Amino acid sequence: MKTIDDLGDVAGLRVLVRSDLNVPIKGDRIGDDGRIRASVPTLLKLAKAGAKVIVTAHLGRPKGTPNPEFTLAPVAQRLGELLEPEGVKVHFATDVTGESAQEAVQELDEGEVLLLENVRYDPREESKDEAERGALADELAGLADVFVSDGFGVVHRKQASVYDVARKLPHAAGGLVLAEVEVLKKLTEDPARPYVVVLGGAKVSDKLAVIDNLLAKADKLLIGGGMVFTFLKAQGHEVGKSLLEEDQLDTVKGYLETAKSKGVEIVLPTDIVVAPEFKADAPATVVAAGAIPADQLGLDIGPDSGKAFAAEVAAAKTVFWNGPMGVFEMEAFAGGTKAVAAALTEVDGLSVVGGGDSAAAVRQMGFADDQFGHISTGGGASLEYLEGKELPGLVVLEEE
Repeated sequence: MKTIDDLGDVAGLRVLVRSDLNVPIKGDRIGDDGRIRASVPTLLKLAKAGAKVIVTAHLGRPKGTPNPEFTLAPVAQRLGELLEPEGVKVHFATDVTGESAQEAVQELDEGEVLLLENVRYDPREESKDEAERGALADELAGLADVFVSDGFGVVHRKQASVYDVARKLPHAAGGLVLAEVEVLKKLTEDPARPYVVVLGGAKVSDKLAVIDNLLAKADKLLIGGGMVFTFLKAQGHEVGKSLLEEDQLDTVKGYLETAKSKGVEIVLPTDIVVAPEFKADAPATVVAAGAIPADQLGLDIGPDSGKAFAAEVAAAKTVFWNGPMGVFEMEAFAGGTKAVAAALTEVDGLSVVGGGDSAAAVRQMGFADDQFGHISTGGGASLEYLEGKELPGLVVLEEE
């Protein structure tokens, strides 16, 4: 995979960068700017080398049509706040490849950055039709001389600004993509042991393939979040009104048997925080994992389980965590997630927060990024890599 350095002297060149700037925004307020901050080093390196940097990115799911709810204008403002103190001016185009974009590219000076409007405003970006995606990629490529792929959170997508444009321009991987891939290789190729994987989130079905693949690699799998109730039910326990995927019970029973045969320990919570309804102010109580009342639903792992999970994590040399242990947005049900996050900061080895809700949780709880070995910018991409899938956005970077 070529790096930016392999592109040679980029001074004066128009460099199109696919970044991942998909951050939570309410109104014009950015909730978590982690992905924006993660994109800065590559943009700064190119700008300082004298390139004319043109950034394409998406925000949310506007479904192929302009929608002010999903404009990247607040992101451009935040990029400016981060880059302008470094002497790099940031501009914003109000369309993807149209008149505003073309005029802004023409006026862009060396060492400046231009952010194009949300690429998903164009329906061709996510089209399943190769010719449609190719037409948008031609327009994007027409704005630039070379392409740098730095949006790790989208490298598992076969989209015009990720995959097709890389086939039309000399290309390289940005620093963020290279760093993410390096970490994932450490998780899959001879990881330091003990190797503990912590999986949470709502559904087992979202994690089937990664569980299947990691049963051959990890020493222990710690299961929390909404998905744990399908595991508890598979063991014969009643789970009350908790989230349950009945259609996955046989699959989960198979995982439990496979883990036993491979000597991999699947660790489940021994206690659960329950409430009668899914509300922040619902009365919370702690019950044994095997004794969830019929009129209650589980919303977090219990305090004893939090301590047990934390001990397993802290004793590991390699930890990958994807998915919160409970409804961390509600204080009454955040204890398990907080316990796991705190334990990750104590790992004497590699600790990886696998993006998505896990990354949002640690920042919301006040942990600093540098307290962890790595916080991924792409939960979905990380999971697909760990499933053993080929990621189109990485495969294309290896093509000449």
